[in-house]
This record gives sequence, structure tokens and C-alpha cells, in this order.
Amino acid sequence: MSATDLHLFATPYVSGCAHGGLRRAAQPAGADDILILTQGDVVALRGRPAGLVVVDGAPLSHTLLALLGTGIPTVIVTAAQAAALPAGRRVWLDGTTGLITSHAGACAEQPAELRRPQAGRPVRSTDGEAVYLRASVRSAAAARRARGAGAAAIGLVRSEFLLPDADALPDTAFYRAQFGQLCAAAAPLAVTVRLLDVAPDKMPAWLRAIPGAGGVLGLQGVRLFGREPVRGVLHAQLAALDSLDPSCDIRLLIPYLVRLEELQYWSGYVRRRLSRPLSLGAMVETPAGALDLVNWFDSVDFVALGCNDLMQCLFAADRDRAELRHYLDPYAPLLFRFFRQLAEAAATRLERVQLCGLLSQLPGVLPVLLGLGYRAFSVDVSLIPYLARSVETTSIEAASVLAQQVCAARTSREVADLLGVPAQAGQPFLCPDDAGATM
Repeated sequence: MSATDLHLFATPYVSGCAHGGLRRAAQPAGADDILILTQGDVVALRGRPAGLVVVDGAPLSHTLLALLGTGIPTVIVTAAQAAALPAGRRVWLDGTTGLITSHAGACAEQPAELRRPQAGRPVRSTDGEAVYLRASVRSAAAARRARGAGAAAIGLVRSEFLLPDADALPDTAFYRAQFGQLCAAAAPLAVTVRLLDVAPDKMPAWLRAIPGAGGVLGLQGVRLFGREPVRGVLHAQLAALDSLDPSCDIRLLIPYLVRLEELQYWSGYVRRRLSRPLSLGAMVETPAGALDLVNWFDSVDFVALGCNDLMQCLFAADRDRAELRHYLDPYAPLLFRFFRQLAEAAATRLERVQLCGLLSQLPGVLPVLLGLGYRAFSVDVSLIPYLARSVETTSIEAASVLAQQVCAARTSREVADLLGVPAQAGQPFLCPDDAGATM
């Protein structure tokens, strides 16, 4: 690569365009910097750089997912690609296409240049089909931005990130204030609050490490609801939600359920602690729960499919391990066949299903999911304008044909070609460094 020409395609992550000087991780970051940093550096990020280049990051990790809420244009590169990026060089970074280039004017448009949908209303496809782009948030400020961005509703409040000062144990008064602020910021949008979803990689300071808490196969989410102090905090959340002004359209979501019997127990438990009926949903994050989905609609009003954990279980790969990131392949045809099976099982009740997580927000994927029949998505606020444009330029009839082609494909490369996106860098599995010499 010459000193006068730089043109590199990375993995797109957070949409938007950035212009600035490349700089190796250093704190604090300036507004004219495009930082090159590792996943570990993200946790300590200070300031607001123009853009981010994450080296060997795990896209589904909670660490990187937090970047979606910032709206900072971000791409993910390999170590070899990072080595080719000279510090100090001024570049344009396009988080929508993954392009890092020295050529001016090569970026896609900024969110401000896109038409924003009307808040509280669905976005419509070219043939008039209603699609609901809801927002995933973790603060009242984010809920306010979601309303401004045209979200149809607040589809997911990550309540585990609502934390009192000084690492104090959250109580009813704290949650009453927090939930009240969220409702006021989002009004008149409906707000779905996911009840406390503690996991090893998002352990609040008020909770000490729990023996047996071991990621997706260990103690997390609803599996901790019977243990103190989690149970006391859960009760504080329910009491606070029960006391909110009835004018707030509030809905509850129970996290990390696997078995029908478990769903029946905890949905009954939650309802008994409420003095008034609230719409209640179940979070499905494992293949076991997903494959039993047809039996869940009798116990809850709606279901949210947690695509990040679903993919983690389906591909047997820890979402926080960067070296396993290619296993979590969003263009694997078997993944879309799995979601087709779930859509067919839900049948006429598919309108009560919401998809959460990164999958629908990745390049080219949303039309496939629309073609499979899904109509409700909870996404990060900064991506709503981009996804709205995707819906408004998509024909459901054409998307259905595309979905059939994707499900009939055999490899990720075939799917990427169908969707017109660059193939994932590297093999979608661990491959020895010298594999090329023996293949």
C-alpha cells in the first residue's frame, strides 16, 4: 500500500462516517481522532473520538455491543489489517460499508442525511407492509434519542445497566425514579423493561461474583432470581414498576428462560407480585426455548428472541472470545433455516415475536428476516434511520424470494454473494495457520 493511497475493507459495525487522523489507543481520545484499539481498550475508552477501529474484536461481546449505543462509527479489522494502517494518516472511515480510505467523499451518508420515521409508527415496505423498528436502550437519555430517531417503541430496556451511585444496592425508590424518567423521556412510546438480567460478563458492582456463574451454560438471568441479593433487587424492580403512573405504557420481559415449566413458574411469580395486569413477555435465548416456542404463547403476551445468545448456543462459541468470532457467522445459511423453522412454528402468532440483538442490524440481513415473516425488531438507536431506509426500499415479495434463496444456500460465501456484502474475513471456524500448505 503506497503512502498516497489507502483503501481497506474492514468488517462494518457501527454505521456512520468519520474523518480524522489514525491514532493508536491513547487516552483521552480527541474529536479529530480515529482510534485503533483492542477490545480490551474499549472498556477504558475516554472522550469521544471521531471513529473507532477495533482490532480482532468479538462483534457479539457485551463490550463491543455497548459501542452501538454511542453512535461512534466503528469497524473491526484483523491484526494484519491494523498493521497496514499508519498512525497519523488522515482517513475517512465508513461504518456502514467497512471502508477505510484516504479518498475524500467515499463515505455513505450520515444518519442526519436520512429521513427519520415518525415516532410511534411502523415503517412500511414498498408494498405497504408494516415493520416495527423499536429501540434497545439502557438510560432515559437513550430513550429520548430513540423517540427523536423515530422508534416505534422502546423494545428493550436493559435494566441491569441502571446502577445507583457508589455501588449501592438498588432499591424500590431508585428504580421508581429511573423507570419514571425512562417513561417520561420515551412518552408517548410504549416501554418494555427487561427484568434484571445478570450474567458473568455484566456483573454489577453491588453483586459479588457468584459460584457457578459461567456464561451461557451457567447461572444467569432468571436462574438467579431465587438468590439473594438478586431476589431482593428483582422485588424492588417489580414494586417500582407496579407503582408507576398508569398512563405509562409499560411492559415486562423475563430474561433467559429455557423450559416451558420455568416460564410458567416465573410468569406466575411476577404476576402475583403486581397489583395490576401488565403485558408480560419471555426472552428466548437458547435453541431449547426457541424450539418449544409454539407452547409459550399461552403463558405470555409476547416473546423476544435474543439473537446474540441464540447464536452463541447454536454455534457453541463464546460470544466474548475474539478468536471464536468467525463461528458466530451472521451469514451462515443454517442460521436462517433455523429462524425460518421458528417463524413457521409461530405461524399466525409471529406478530407477537420481537427479534433483539445484532443480527438484524448487520448489512444485508434485515430483508432476509422480513422475507421469513418477522416484523418487529429491537435495535440500537443510531441504526434506526439506516434500517428504516432498508425497509422502505424493500419489497416483501422480493424479500421472500431472497429468503428462500438464502435458506437454500450451502455456504456463507453463497449467502454473502446473494446479499451483495463482502464475505467474512477468514474461515468461519478455527483453521491452522499453515492450512494453506496442506490443502
